[in-house]
Amino acid sequence: MSRQLFRKIKEYATHPLRVYSLISKAGFTRFVPDELHIRIMYRVLTGSKINLDDPKTFNEKLNWLKLHDRNPLYNTLVDKLAVKAWVSEKIGDEYVTETYASWSCVEDISIENLPDKFVLKTNHDSGGISICRDKSDFNLAVARKLLAKHLKHNYFWWTREWPYKDVTPMVMAEEYLEDVDGDAGLVDYKVTCFGGKPEFIEVHRGRFGNHTCNYYDIEWNPIRIEWAGIPIADSEVPRPCNLDKMLDLSERLSTGIPQIRCDWYDLGDRLVFGELTLFNGAGFDIIDKDNDLRLGELIDLSLAYGSDGTEALNDC
Repeated sequence: MSRQLFRKIKEYATHPLRVYSLISKAGFTRFVPDELHIRIMYRVLTGSKINLDDPKTFNEKLNWLKLHDRNPLYNTLVDKLAVKAWVSEKIGDEYVTETYASWSCVEDISIENLPDKFVLKTNHDSGGISICRDKSDFNLAVARKLLAKHLKHNYFWWTREWPYKDVTPMVMAEEYLEDVDGDAGLVDYKVTCFGGKPEFIEVHRGRFGNHTCNYYDIEWNPIRIEWAGIPIADSEVPRPCNLDKMLDLSERLSTGIPQIRCDWYDLGDRLVFGELTLFNGAGFDIIDKDNDLRLGELIDLSLAYGSDGTEALNDC
């Protein structure tokens, strides 16, 4: 038995509730009601009990919104393919990556008519991505195997983020993006908004290597948040060229939604929309206590769809 496998067995034996998370990822806990599942998962992944009767923290409120905010627009927002048309209509198609093709079955994927560089990714989950930087050296068989695995996965059953449940799984081919500083890799700017108001920006660098995340307020002053164990880089990130536009467009995309994150790539001469995230870390990421409470205060639960007898402003 390998030392790594022994450590894993010891870890799950010491904390038996973690077995629940493991079998949940495999789809064996579908019979468990949503609220009970969320309570168990929260305890498993954060080590704390969740208060869903009177939620106060950021994570507690996100999980409350999973159960109670049923805006039908959210099905479109979490679909990485369908959301492109919605974003184009809201702010213009110049901010949206080009989609070359889409398929429901990996056997149908053809790269013959694609450019030399492209990205294949699934529209309905996290991690289903294969990047081609040189078509002559691209292993399509390996990409198909990875993507086929993701097409079979329904993200909803592990996190109970209901908007994902009924998204039709697809693979899409879209344009490959390169940062102005190619050595640093593509920098990911994530603007978290509350009721249509941008509040702070996460800056992720080295996503496929030395992953770091720095946090800034909307004036680009550094702020300290300890989130999900991602290290904060020692060097600060320069203010992006298109910050003002990024904040303005994020505000337009988030109007009427209690909390949502808008992801962007600033390529200098071009600002590109990435995706929208309704439940950061599925509400299960560990955040330092002070910020969990501070950010929780910014979520207005009265904006939940239908909570005051009206429909959310974005549902149109």
